[in-house]
Amino acid sequence: MATNVYMEALSPTMEEGRVVKWLKRDGDPVKTGETLAEVETDKAVMDLVARADGVLRQVAAAEGQTVAVGSVVAVIAAPGEAVGAAAAPSPKPATAPAAGSGERGAVVNAGSGERGAVPSAAVPADATRVKASPLARRIAKEAGVDLKLVTGTGPGGRVTKRDLEARALAAQPAPQREVPLPAPRSPVVTRGGEAYQDVPLTQIRKTIAKRLATSLGPIPHFFLTTEMDMERASEARDALNKQLGDQGGKVSFNDIIIKATAHALTKHPACNAWFQEDHIRYWNEVHVGMAVAVEDGLITPVIRNAELKSLADIGREAKQLADRARSRRLQPNEYTGATFSVSNLGMFDIDQFTAVINPPEAGIIAVGSIVQKAVVVDGQPAVRRRMRITMSCDHRVIDGATGAAFLKTLKQMLENPLAMLL
Repeated sequence: MATNVYMEALSPTMEEGRVVKWLKRDGDPVKTGETLAEVETDKAVMDLVARADGVLRQVAAAEGQTVAVGSVVAVIAAPGEAVGAAAAPSPKPATAPAAGSGERGAVVNAGSGERGAVPSAAVPADATRVKASPLARRIAKEAGVDLKLVTGTGPGGRVTKRDLEARALAAQPAPQREVPLPAPRSPVVTRGGEAYQDVPLTQIRKTIAKRLATSLGPIPHFFLTTEMDMERASEARDALNKQLGDQGGKVSFNDIIIKATAHALTKHPACNAWFQEDHIRYWNEVHVGMAVAVEDGLITPVIRNAELKSLADIGREAKQLADRARSRRLQPNEYTGATFSVSNLGMFDIDQFTAVINPPEAGIIAVGSIVQKAVVVDGQPAVRRRMRITMSCDHRVIDGATGAAFLKTLKQMLENPLAMLL
């Protein structure tokens, strides 16, 4: 029996995907686990892999075409099998892939019974009520998973904890492989000819637009700005990089800021929080998101447990994540789950700016450039390296005095890096 190939949600915010390149063509034989196509999500480029053996037929999405999550994009049929307009669903649930099976990104769903599959015609995608256990509902809410996109294997199609675990397992990353990246899509604007040029939104620009609408609109922002002396931090950075020598990698100011931010958050857990509609979640772990500019937007990879890592480790991890972000190869677990974020435009010679909060986080700091200024030190004029930081706060979670206390601690740590050892 033929098997439908669906477009599946590969990130908490994905609603549609763009087919970048088909690696298998109509009529090609395929085996379970083989990559069929590369799909651009709202965050990265992922692999669409086969979950059945057979022949690829009825490719319904052309390269460059954007299709909604849950849409059938192709069919895998047995050799010589006649297929109609759409493949019938498989009568038996498929087995969830084992860890390390080589699957990553989008998957091919074997009918409606497969764990982690999108609903078939028997389970309408627009159903308003999904059967699920209370534990499964709580896990799905915390993970940002739409239960309508998970097929339950419990009694009467009930979604269980095991179904959610199987879905997460299916999305685990496989070893990276070298594939050609999609050509840059940033338009080259030239004068002359037509009066204007309309350029379709990319997946990441669509997501940015939606996220901004759910941040600046509903979230009551307020902003706090402070200026700090960066002389000692600069001296510490120079000394650390000299000590690292040829070991590979250098410590940047951004690494120091991430480390100091993580330490400050451990002392001010009221700022290390998520707003969750009917409650506030205060995190005991510190996962710092760092804004990275990519080809057509912005993405925020996450340094997990940043308060426990050395500056050298943060520097190496930050570089690796930034490189993968720019090549659109981040996995969902690498850009979700931040408890607080850092956005740095200092390298672009920006003195000061305000950043938009990334919900459900309650705060983000915007870091300006380090510049030499004439200031008064101990009653005497002096030239010192100075930097401004502006904190954006969700007033539903963070009050003015709370944010000010956090910034004061952060300032103390950056002005005296030894304070991070206390």
